[in-house]
Amino acid sequence: MSYPRPLARLIEELKRLPGIGSRTAQRLAFYLLSAPPEEALRLAEAIKEAREKTFYCSVCGNFTDIDPCSICSDARRDKGIICVVEMPRDVVAIERAGCFKGVYHVLHGVLSPLDGVGPDKLRIQELLQRLQEGEVREVILATSSTTEGEATALYLKRLLKPLEVKVSRLAYGLPVGAEIELADEETISRALEGRREI
Repeated sequence: MSYPRPLARLIEELKRLPGIGSRTAQRLAFYLLSAPPEEALRLAEAIKEAREKTFYCSVCGNFTDIDPCSICSDARRDKGIICVVEMPRDVVAIERAGCFKGVYHVLHGVLSPLDGVGPDKLRIQELLQRLQEGEVREVILATSSTTEGEATALYLKRLLKPLEVKVSRLAYGLPVGAEIELADEETISRALEGRREI
């Protein structure tokens, strides 16, 4: 069945979202067309505002609407401990656990030579610069336990060891092959508590 052109375009755009297949895209499109106009407009305005007013923190690389972000500018956070994560969603997952009181550094990916992602495509130089500027005592490598996450942690370990800073890795309370963002608060809490130097 062919849809009117605007509806077909909406379905195609929704299908581009992660985890959204054809049927879900159709259901969402039909819902948005059937909902009161102000509901659909609120969604469109929220997307527009998020795109226009959200950017990366100049210090840690996390999403923010102020610079530096609320975590980096919080005087109660321990600036001597930096937790290195792959993506901004990992910051949210760790913060949800409520047990980490340091600061973060977001790499915006992992090493993946097959996908053309080398060290120059990640925020590694920014991390090294942060270590030179401050009184950092420990760097926690909180990359996922996927092959790429492990390779990234190993690369960073070798890079950071000569800098005389403690380098630790999340404990393996996280399931092997799992993404940090999908772990529950207890698993993340235990993984942070059981971290070990590498």
